[in-house]
Amino acid sequence: MTPPERPTRVIVRAPARLHFGTLDLRGHRGRRFGGIGAAIPAPAVELEATPAAEFTAEGPDAGRALEFARRYGEATGLPGGAHFKLREVIPPHVGLGSGTQLALAVARALAELYGRPADPTALARAVGRGRRSAIGTWTFALGGFVLEGGRHPGSEAVAPLLTRLPVPSGWWCVVAIPPGTPGLSGEAEDRAFGSLPPAPEREVERVAHLVLMQLLPALADGDLEGFGHALSEIQHITGGWYAPAQGGRFAPGAAQRLITDLQSLGAVGVGQSSWGPTVYGLVGSASEAERVASGLRQCLDGGGTVIATPFSDRGALVAASWVRVGPD
Repeated sequence: MTPPERPTRVIVRAPARLHFGTLDLRGHRGRRFGGIGAAIPAPAVELEATPAAEFTAEGPDAGRALEFARRYGEATGLPGGAHFKLREVIPPHVGLGSGTQLALAVARALAELYGRPADPTALARAVGRGRRSAIGTWTFALGGFVLEGGRHPGSEAVAPLLTRLPVPSGWWCVVAIPPGTPGLSGEAEDRAFGSLPPAPEREVERVAHLVLMQLLPALADGDLEGFGHALSEIQHITGGWYAPAQGGRFAPGAAQRLITDLQSLGAVGVGQSSWGPTVYGLVGSASEAERVASGLRQCLDGGGTVIATPFSDRGALVAASWVRVGPD
């Protein structure tokens, strides 16, 4: 019998995600949340994992990586551990999905090391992600633009993927991460969702119509202007739903100012990712992206981070080094 093989080293690189908006905070029609978003290649999580007797980690965000590794190990009954080297991380709590992408990267590396299923929803459940939004789960798995369908109240299932479309290669995004107060996360985020009033039903219906009859068709047709106008309106509506918790339609301060700056510089589809403070705007070429990014850097006067990037049309990249276990 041929001896089994297993990796001696696994490298996972996962893209950040932009969260473009929630579909329904009410849940009166059976499902709550739902959402739209897309993957961008940078910033990213990149880690290396090697088998070990226990879980250890080094590098930025090592503590969070260890927490996710232990969750996965307990959930799946792993017979051993791993050592993680964190090479790159996504800035935490700025609206780019840092926790979910790190958690899924850790889980995927362990699944590869120990020969466990790599289904993205199983990975998410094992590390306790996808309790509300599944945008990060599906961009980790597939990249591109994703639409997910929300969750039934009380269900532990990750929200289903409804649509995944590639973003046209000519579309670029300018992402700005201003300095200042991070977005809500953890217990603070839980309290915020618990305190938000139900969104008006007419607005929920309007968002659904915008997504189905304007945003998705424009994306399929490669119509950047149509996509951008629909996305900006979605952001305007859904931002109002979160205003009681975040102090305005968008996060107060630099985020609101940068959205105005992006519009003035000619970007379309301008908005805030998740709780912010990260904001974004879409343009039609790399040169336009660099022009807008340069303008934003002047607005920030040396503070924060501005990135001009295409979208990522693939999810996490996984590479492994292998060794045969057992006698030759």
